[in-house]
Amino acid sequence: MKIGLQYVNDANGNTQAVQLSLVEWKKVLNKLKKYEQALKLKSDLEEALEQVSVLKNTKGQKQTLNEFLNDL
Repeated sequence: MKIGLQYVNDANGNTQAVQLSLVEWKKVLNKLKKYEQALKLKSDLEEALEQVSVLKNTKGQKQTLNEFLNDL
C-alpha cells in the first residue's frame, strides 16, 4: 500500500509531523484493524492449543464439548 505523505518541517528543516489525506488515513486504520484481528486470532489459537496440550496430559475425567455446551 503506497501512501502519499506530506512532511511538516520546522524553520531548521527538521521534520516535525507527517500528514496524510483522510482517505489514506482510513485505509491505514482499516489495515491496522485487520492486523489486530489476525494477531488476536493467532493468540487465541495458541492459547487453545496450549489448553489442548494440558488436557492431553491431565489424568481423570474430561468434559466433552457437548457436555460443556449443555452446562451453559
